[in-house]
Amino acid sequence: MYSQISPHRAQRVDFQGRHGTIAALRAPAMGDDAMRTTVLLVPGYTGSKEDFAPMIDPIADAGFEVVALDLPGQQDSAGPDDEALYRPGPLGSVIAELIGKIAADGRKVLLLGHSYGGLVARAAVFAGAPIAGLTLMSSGPAEIPAGERRTVLEVGEHVLAEQGVEGTQRLNELRSQQNPAYAALPQELRDFYRARFLKSNAAALLGMANGLRFEPDQVAKLARALRSSGTPCLVVCGDADDAWTPAAQRDMAERLDADFAVLPGVMHSPNTEAPLDLIATLLPTWRAWLTS
Repeated sequence: MYSQISPHRAQRVDFQGRHGTIAALRAPAMGDDAMRTTVLLVPGYTGSKEDFAPMIDPIADAGFEVVALDLPGQQDSAGPDDEALYRPGPLGSVIAELIGKIAADGRKVLLLGHSYGGLVARAAVFAGAPIAGLTLMSSGPAEIPAGERRTVLEVGEHVLAEQGVEGTQRLNELRSQQNPAYAALPQELRDFYRARFLKSNAAALLGMANGLRFEPDQVAKLARALRSSGTPCLVVCGDADDAWTPAAQRDMAERLDADFAVLPGVMHSPNTEAPLDLIATLLPTWRAWLTS
């Protein structure tokens, strides 16, 4: 089973961001053909750097440095108490600054954003991030559409305002206990989920939830930015994604003139559901970008 507690060789490192420490997992590129290229992995809502644990070693073994981070307000990263600063635009500026520091060392940066992290990644492009390629994974063109995930966000907003992070976590656990798959998870993993959520900044949870609910369609703007900079793009998702539909993501890829890949039998988190299939899709695409 792959999960956030899957073993890996990465070490915890801290970057300095505008709001304080940005926590990350960093693994060096391995092999004789190692490239001066960093793959920067950005997690989604309520996520963290550990979401990419199953991917770290295979990507590093393929010759790429890997940096998986916590967004401000997540897990181990410091964050402000202003909800507005957790919308995609402000967070994208933070990520763009970090990418600038990595690139200043003469490294190429391949940026991957998962779910909400995809909205943040495209905002980083708008903020001028010097990247060699963009991957949008299980992320959509605009706000998350009507459905269970959006309903949870709307209910959670009220619970968070009235009962705080701890009260919201209690609701999360009650909801999760109704899912047989959750009961089958190792206790260590359930403990990780609980501890991670409780470390979340309340303003971050509210601000990112609002970003998911109110983000406008900016695909045309992203297409212009990628075209003007000559930056290639890949859109990848599972064929059972229950956030943004695969059809919506395929349409986004077409509008971006981007490559598109769909993974069979996968829902919203290819990074933990099918990391090896995902990596088998990512690596040839990334290598082609770097050698074209």
